[in-house]
Amino acid sequence: MHMEIVPKASPDTLRELATYLEPFAPLFRRSTSRASLERYLTGLLTDLERKNCDTIAVAVEGTSTERLQHLLTDAAWDPQALDQQRVQALVAQSPPAGLLVLDDTGLPKQGRSSVGVARQYSGTLGKVANCQVVVSAHYVAEEPTSSAPIHWPLTARLYLPEGWAAESARRAKVRVPTDVVFQTKPELALALVDQARSWGVPFATVVTDAGYGDNPTFLQGLDDRHVAYIVGVSSTFGVRQPEEVLAAARVPPAAPRGRSQPKKPRPAPLYAAKAVLEALPKDRWQSITWREHDDVVLRKQFAAMRVHWATGGAPLSTSHHRVSTGPEGWLLGERPVPGARGEVKWYCSNLPADTPLHRLVALAHSRWPIEQFYEDAKGECGLDHYQGRRWDGLHRHLALVMLAYSFLARQRWIPANPAGFSPLWGAAVLPSDPSPGAAVALPRRRVMAHRHQPDRSLSPQADLTK
Repeated sequence: MHMEIVPKASPDTLRELATYLEPFAPLFRRSTSRASLERYLTGLLTDLERKNCDTIAVAVEGTSTERLQHLLTDAAWDPQALDQQRVQALVAQSPPAGLLVLDDTGLPKQGRSSVGVARQYSGTLGKVANCQVVVSAHYVAEEPTSSAPIHWPLTARLYLPEGWAAESARRAKVRVPTDVVFQTKPELALALVDQARSWGVPFATVVTDAGYGDNPTFLQGLDDRHVAYIVGVSSTFGVRQPEEVLAAARVPPAAPRGRSQPKKPRPAPLYAAKAVLEALPKDRWQSITWREHDDVVLRKQFAAMRVHWATGGAPLSTSHHRVSTGPEGWLLGERPVPGARGEVKWYCSNLPADTPLHRLVALAHSRWPIEQFYEDAKGECGLDHYQGRRWDGLHRHLALVMLAYSFLARQRWIPANPAGFSPLWGAAVLPSDPSPGAAVALPRRRVMAHRHQPDRSLSPQADLTK
């Protein structure tokens, strides 16, 4: 029977990769684990259609499926510690007052045995499907005029559906730690904000889509942490007008009648974001171009007004648990310019009253790097290729994918200085462009580690992306 022989990648470690991994070596106690780390990353950075322990072991010299699986499940190392050290190295050279972008992505899975798998909405697929959902945080330098801002991933956490969290036997099979309890995706996102702060990530503003912005508990959590934010919201997002909130607060308490309890105070009227912005006069809407690159011009109409985010209508008292009124902030509306097609969108922000409209618009459109990360990490680094079932294996794979992605980004930023970060990051950044009509964040990619061939050697200055 004829069997196809797969040529192996070179057994020699790439010089650039060896230099990059050297500071992380103390996190891996055994030399065999350090060797497997290098081989696994080499596999993630090769031109394999699928990147899991089996395929990497076939294509990369000097390892085996068993060694790579041991790295992901039984070797002594902490993926959170790896993330922290990587992030703090990146922080040391990142511009201050950046953005922290929060989002989630779906990892399609078959069956029901892999940790966290359930029929749930996947933004990747745009529908409800069998998948795992991972919530992650991403640092983005605030560079409004740049089509290629510096950006890198922090860390990621698996969303464990409530059904999974409640089944002890099922949890035990896939090694879910006993201290892991059910948390909603917005709760996980708030935990990532706390993580970013504890690691010293230099962010000033949090940015999310409506999946998080529509959640009042998430907004309250950001307000309690005194974190600036701009978040997408839906058309039905509730707001109150500042003058009416002040008027409601000035209403004196009603005097009791006889033995009955006094009438409880009512909140100010509640409005839907769509209705409030549609009521604005035409001259409040301004046409703004927030980015131009090559032949792509991103231009729409915007209007902003001061509001309080809120829940609970006037029939309820201000003491009702469903009634909440956030601090005064901005409601930003977006619509196509006259004669053009496009979506109408809404955003909420707690930025100060003197914030220019152009800045609100730029921040509202700063989420694209995390979406590009998901696309590139899946296409280039095997983010969604993990085939194990265990909690620890998945989180270790996620940490290694982010380590690999950061390596690629680092090599793009410092093409002439592979030994360390350039002090002037802005001088050489990833030549990427935001969607729509954008190139990927790691453009003109080529294979980093070519499969070894006797008549061909790998140049030390080879491009390090596909």
